[in-house]
Parts: sequence; C-alpha cells; structure tokens
Amino acid sequence: MPAYKAPLRDFDFVLNEVIQVQNVISTLPGYEEATQDVFASYLDAAAKFCENELAPINRAADEEGCSFNPADHSVTTPAGFKEAYQQYCELGFTGLDCDPAYGGQGMPKVLAFPMMEMQCSANVAWSMYPGLSHGAYAAIHAHGTDEQKATYLPKLVDGSWTGTMCLTEPHCGTDLGLLKTKAEPNGDGSYSITGTKIFISAGEHDMSDNIIHLVLARLPDSPKDVKGISLFIVPKFHADGSRNPVFCGALEHKMGIKANATAVINLDGAKGYLIGERDKGLACMFTMMNAARLGCGMQGLGLGEASFQGALSYARERLQMRALTGPKAPEKAADPIIVHPDVRRMLLTQKAYTEAGRAMTAWLALQLDIEEKSPDAEARSQAADLVALLTPVAKAFMTDNGYTAANMGMQVFGGHGFIREWGMEQLVRDCRISQIYEGTNGIQAIDLLGRKVLMDQGQKLRKFTKIVHKYCEANGGDSRLKDMAEAVSKLLKDVGDVTMHVGMQSMMNRDEAGAAATDYLRLIGHLTYGFFWLWISKTALDKLDAGTGEKAFYEAKLTTARFYFAKLFPEVHSLLVTLKAGAKPLMELDEAHFAF
Repeated sequence: MPAYKAPLRDFDFVLNEVIQVQNVISTLPGYEEATQDVFASYLDAAAKFCENELAPINRAADEEGCSFNPADHSVTTPAGFKEAYQQYCELGFTGLDCDPAYGGQGMPKVLAFPMMEMQCSANVAWSMYPGLSHGAYAAIHAHGTDEQKATYLPKLVDGSWTGTMCLTEPHCGTDLGLLKTKAEPNGDGSYSITGTKIFISAGEHDMSDNIIHLVLARLPDSPKDVKGISLFIVPKFHADGSRNPVFCGALEHKMGIKANATAVINLDGAKGYLIGERDKGLACMFTMMNAARLGCGMQGLGLGEASFQGALSYARERLQMRALTGPKAPEKAADPIIVHPDVRRMLLTQKAYTEAGRAMTAWLALQLDIEEKSPDAEARSQAADLVALLTPVAKAFMTDNGYTAANMGMQVFGGHGFIREWGMEQLVRDCRISQIYEGTNGIQAIDLLGRKVLMDQGQKLRKFTKIVHKYCEANGGDSRLKDMAEAVSKLLKDVGDVTMHVGMQSMMNRDEAGAAATDYLRLIGHLTYGFFWLWISKTALDKLDAGTGEKAFYEAKLTTARFYFAKLFPEVHSLLVTLKAGAKPLMELDEAHFAF
C-alpha cells in the first residue's frame, strides 16, 4: 500500500476557506493564541508524526497483534507502539485541547479533530490508546471532585497515565440496566468493586505507567435498572504504588484493530472512588461515550481517506484493458484502470463521502468549542443542541460511508486487494468495528429519531434545518448552484413531512419509529452532506471568481459535488419510500417462520 500522506491542503480549505474557523475562534475567550499560523504549525507537526511514525508500523502491528501473559496479567503491544506513544507525549499532543489548569495546551477542539483524523488514517488501532484516555479526561474534568481532578487529570494530560471506559459485560451491552458489577461501600469513602467487563479497548498494555478505569457498577441498595448505576474511578495502581485487584483476564481475538488490546477486565474487590452523584453514573459516562461516538465517526472518515489514497495511487499505475472510447496510453500495453467508468465511480464515491465528512466534522467540532467557550448563553445552547442532534449522524453515517469507502478501495485493487501484503483488506477489517462499538449504528438511529427528534417535537432538528434553509435561500439564486440548492431545499421539505408522518405513526405503534430509524438517519446524513457540498461549492466558486489561483483544486471540488448530487444524493428517494413502508413488513412474519 502506498505511504499515507496527510491531506493538509484539504484541512486548510475546510478550516480556513469553508468554515472560516478564525472568525469564530477569535471571539471565544481562552483561544487568543489559536491563530491560523498556530493551527498550521500543529497540523504540520501532526502530519509528520502520522506519516513517519504511525503509518510505517501499521501493517506490521496488525500482523503481530498484542500478546497476553496470563501469569502476570500483562499485555505487550506491537513493536514500535510504545516508542511512538512516548514521542506523541513529548510533542504535547496528549494535552492539546485540555485545560491549562492541569497542564493542557488549551487549544480548540476544531484543531484536535483533523489531528484525530490523521491518526485514524495512519494507524487506527494505535490511535485508540490516547483516544480512550482523552475520554476519561473529559469525564473526570466534567464530573470529578477538585481532589479527583488534581489527582488524575495532570497525569492523563501529560500521557503518563491512560484511561479506559468499562461499560459492557458478558450479558449486557446496549441494555446497561442488566449490569451486575457490584460496588460495596468500604466505610472510608472508597468502594469495593467486583465484576467482569468485556470489550475494553486499551484495557491493559505496556505504554503508560498507570491505567485509570472508569467503571459502571451498582450499589447494594440502588434500583435494579439504568437508574441505579454509578460511575467509579478504579486505578490500576494506587497513589502509593500498590496494585489494585483489577486485572486483564484475556484478550479478544478480533477481525480487525488487532494491535489494540481489547481486554476482558476482572475486578476482584478492586478499590474504586465514586465520580459524580450516586445512581447518576450513566449520565456521567455519556460525557465519555459521546466523545467516543464522535471518535468512531472520525475512524470511518480516516480509514475512508486512507483507502482512497491507496486506491487512487493503484488506479493510476495498474494497467488493464483499453478505455471504451479508445486507448488513453497508446505507448503502454494497456490503459491505467482510472480511465474506466466503474473505477471512477468507486474513487469518486470515496472522495465525495470523505470530503463532505471532513467539512461536517470541522463544523461540528467548532460547535463543541462554541458550546464550551462562548460568552453568549443562547449561542452555547444552540451549539449544544446541534451537537446532540448530529452526534449519532456523525457516528453512524460516517462509519457506514467509511466502510463503503474501504470496501471500494479493496475492490479497486481487484484480487490484490484481497491479499494482505497490499494493506487494503486491513482497512476493511479495521473499519468494520466502527459501525458496532460505542452503540451500534442501529442504536444511533434510534437515538436520533427517538430521543433527538421526536422527544422534543423536532426542536433540535429545526435549529439545524433553519441553518440549511437560510443557506439554500441565500445561494439558490446563483445559476451555478441552483440545482444543488433546489435538491437540498426539496429534501428539507421531505424531511419535515416524513418526520411528521413517522411521529404520528409511532404514537399509535412505537415499532414504527424503530422500523424507520435507520433509513431516517441516512436521510439526515444526506441532508447534512448535501448542505456541506453546497457550502463547499459556493466557496470554490468564490475562489475561482476571485482568481486566487489553484484553479484545478477548486474545479475538482465542483466536479466532486456534481458527482455527489448525481450519483449518491438520489439515495434519498428510495429512503423516503422505505421510511413510509412502516413496521408491518418487518414485524408481520411470525418468529417461528424465521426457522429453516
């Protein structure tokens, strides 16, 4: 597989030309030093790290995997992982967007997101070690006591300690109300935690001095459902250096992300400390869970970009047959396969999904910064609602599209794509889990339709659609954008109509919402991407009109936008049909008749 090259020009285009982040960042207190030059410097350093340190060890790490020693419950990560992590810490990347009060650099999240994408493209299994730690940092920063923050945050920020998220148990994943892990009060403010957690990413490894587990458990007198779950900090090592009885029992044998230690974690009376209020653990954990869901979306985006780069390079070099319209490289034995329409269909699909996703995540990260930093309470509230609405879309739509892109990249390689040494099949395997963990994409769809749209009678949705409507209205008069703006405007109306339809149907039968949810999320995904492709196209046209150079770059944006609206966006028509088909086609078959 060709070497990974960070898409720095596209980051610059999205951040500084489309979203124009500096216009917002400059108004947010605490970001005075986050200038465009500072952004460029960080992104350049991150690109060099990802290209030169992470990408070269990716395939070998997939082959080697992590090794577990049952004698001492230790896990050894693949060659080069620990050294790369030490360099990452030395570069200060672990604390990039963390609170300066605990040693962080206080940079905006809109800078952290493209850096996350680069890590996912270069070596997604490695990226999960610091990624989970950042989630633990966020949960403790939001819900911990001053003492807990002082104890744990500086070490998480400088990277000497890492973190995990311990939710899932052998008998319960999505339905955490079935959770069995127990927390018994010790009488000194601490708790004795006993239970087994599975699928714990980065649950045990040799890359840091300590691992801070955030564990969901139930107190003896708490309700026996999700209202009775509390969250606990359970360190691998106590402050005095003694070992806490929280051990790795095994590593899972997985389809992909083999270089990340996905552990079974056994807690045998391990000492833990309550974080947040008792019986409010799920709300605390969602601080970490929402960050992880956005991180999953970034995995889909990053792996889609990596697959596109590999497929494009191969398509330019691989010679097979002649173009249907006549030889394009008559001096060669055959034409490069990039001349063939079906190969271009796959490459353009990868490109269209990736570039729209990049714009979406930049804008979403900017909303996170507004939510946290804006002095305007109304702006903070609006940003929070937009993030809440679009987080399940980012997680599910981007990972579904990322998996599609990875599959197409492998297909471009033909038989060679199925062979491990080319590296393309690894991207498919690594991407597949992103559609499953941190809440399956079906769960994301139910969250979007049920909790984020129907529960508040569409208030959050209207905040987003109002933004889209205003943009279409402002730019639909340009003849060059008219078709795109009209397509998005038509979908806005359709979304309003189908939301009302599903809402009314689900009042009579709640299965109607469940049956519609996946199609509904994909519909909102296309509305979002359509909006961003319209925005990208407007920006490219403005640059071309101004004669600012890079004509080929901006014309490529317009061509890709036209492909998206011609070949991918029309999926909305079939989605509207299947949405209105309702629950009956899914529920009328008797369970016994599923047998064979």
